[in-house]
Amino acid sequence: MKQNFEVLNVKCGGCGHTLITSLEKEFGTVEVNLEVEPRVITLDVEEGNIPRLRVELKKLGYPMSDEDLSKFDAFSTNAKSYISCAIGKINN
Repeated sequence: MKQNFEVLNVKCGGCGHTLITSLEKEFGTVEVNLEVEPRVITLDVEEGNIPRLRVELKKLGYPMSDEDLSKFDAFSTNAKSYISCAIGKINN
């Protein structure tokens, strides 16, 4: 079932490229909407796989907007997102 998820720290096409390439093997086609804030990703994911999606997003630095992050986690995910963005730009 296709679902939409609001994600944080997504700034540009580099971030979007990283999300698409990093998630597509496990979750299939991923769409990233850069026209809205917070950014929205759309993918076909079953309810039972959403916790795994949350973990993967957080590892990349793009947690879901409803995550309750400590100050350290917020700083950490923000830093990771810059690295993920740079990788996405290079690989695009």
